[in-house]
Amino acid sequence: MTPIQVIYADASLLVLNKPAGLLSVPGKGADKQDCLSLRAQQLYPDALVVHRLDMATSGLLVMARSPTAQRDLNDAFAERRIHKRYEAVVDGVLDAPDTGWQLIDLPIFLDWAQRPKRMIDTQRGKPSSTRWRVLSIDPVKNTTRLLLEPVTGRSHQLRVHLCALGHAILGDPLYAPAHVACASDRLLLHACELELPHPSRAETLRFVCPTPF
Repeated sequence: MTPIQVIYADASLLVLNKPAGLLSVPGKGADKQDCLSLRAQQLYPDALVVHRLDMATSGLLVMARSPTAQRDLNDAFAERRIHKRYEAVVDGVLDAPDTGWQLIDLPIFLDWAQRPKRMIDTQRGKPSSTRWRVLSIDPVKNTTRLLLEPVTGRSHQLRVHLCALGHAILGDPLYAPAHVACASDRLLLHACELELPHPSRAETLRFVCPTPF
C-alpha cells in the first residue's frame, strides 16, 4: 500500500491528505478493505473515523485519536464549527457577478433507483447549501475553476449541486455527461482547506493542502 501523507498529528487528532481513488473507510467486499482509515491505523492504532471524503475526491481529512476527541469533533461538525473548502474544475464558463460568493440552495434526495446517486428533489430532499466563487476561467478549454464551501454536508453535495447548475465537475463518472466524465482521468475535486476547533486546546487550527490539478 502506498504510504499516506500526514499533514498534522498530535495526541488528539490527525489531519491527512487523502489521494483520489482511495476509500475513506472500508466498503463491502474483500476488494474494498484498503482505505485511508486502515492505512492511518497502521501508523496510529488509536485513529478513529470522524468524517469521509468520496472515493474520487482528494484532500484534507481529519481523524480523532481518542473517543473523547472523536465525540468533540463530531459535535463540531454537527454544529457547523468545522469549515471546509474545496477546489473544482467544471465544464463550461460559469459567469458570476463580481460580488464574491454565490449560493446554491437546492434540496438533495437519494435516487433509490440509481443508488448511490443523489438528485435534486424539492419535495423530499434534505435542505442543502453550497457557497461558490469563480477562481479563474479557461476559455480555450471551456472550463471554470471554482472555490466551493459546503454549508451543509450531504453525500455528493458538491457534485450534485454543480451538475444541477449545468456545470458538472470534470472526470465525474456519476453525474457528468459522457464527454465531461472523460475529460479527466480523475474527478477534479479537492478538499483544499480545513479549519476546526482543537478538541482539547482552546485554539482553532487551519490547514491548506495545494490542489494537485
